[in-house]
Amino acid sequence: MVKRKKSGQKGKNGETTGKSRDERQSGQITDQQVKTEEDRTPRSEKTGNSEVHEDQETELQTGEEQEELKDQETELQTEEDKLAALEERLKESENKYLRLAAEFDNYRKRTLREKAELTKFGAETILGGLLPVVDDFDRAVESMNNTSDTEAIKKGVELIHVKFREFLKQKGVKEIQALGNEFDTDLHEAVTKIPVTSKKDKGKIVDVIEKGYLLHDKVIRYAKVVVGE
Repeated sequence: MVKRKKSGQKGKNGETTGKSRDERQSGQITDQQVKTEEDRTPRSEKTGNSEVHEDQETELQTGEEQEELKDQETELQTEEDKLAALEERLKESENKYLRLAAEFDNYRKRTLREKAELTKFGAETILGGLLPVVDDFDRAVESMNNTSDTEAIKKGVELIHVKFREFLKQKGVKEIQALGNEFDTDLHEAVTKIPVTSKKDKGKIVDVIEKGYLLHDKVIRYAKVVVGE
């Protein structure tokens, strides 16, 4: 009887002991699970924080890249604007050059045409002024053939001579004074030299072979003279 009680107690104890082991095992599992969850929770949070930090860095890098891209686009647009402005200026310069070239070509052609016309018709005014003198000579010649009054013919020729001299004066032509003046190489051309008796005539013009003329103070023909020595 006593042994049975002991065995029963052992059984009870055994049950109790078994239950305690199960409870302890159950408690250990629970603790492990809790620890595992506790261990997992910080890792997930760390992972989440790391991902957030990486996302922030990625967003920051993306923002910087976008800013840099915008700056590059702005610089590119600026360069394109400059290039467009330069191309426009080049086009304007080319158009200006073409206009100037065309104007110069027209000016050259007009100048050549005017020069040719001047060469061809430059004496028109002078010749037109000489025609009345020619008419007077024609009338004088006709009078010489139809009259024997030499005095009248002489006066007529003298009038024509005066008229012709006046015409030359109007055109700026004047005679170079030579006889009795000092010899001047700028105005006179010495044909020959002759000895003179008077000392005051030495180096002076004693005779004029051909008269010289000036056109507006420019020599158009030197006076051919004889100089005394």
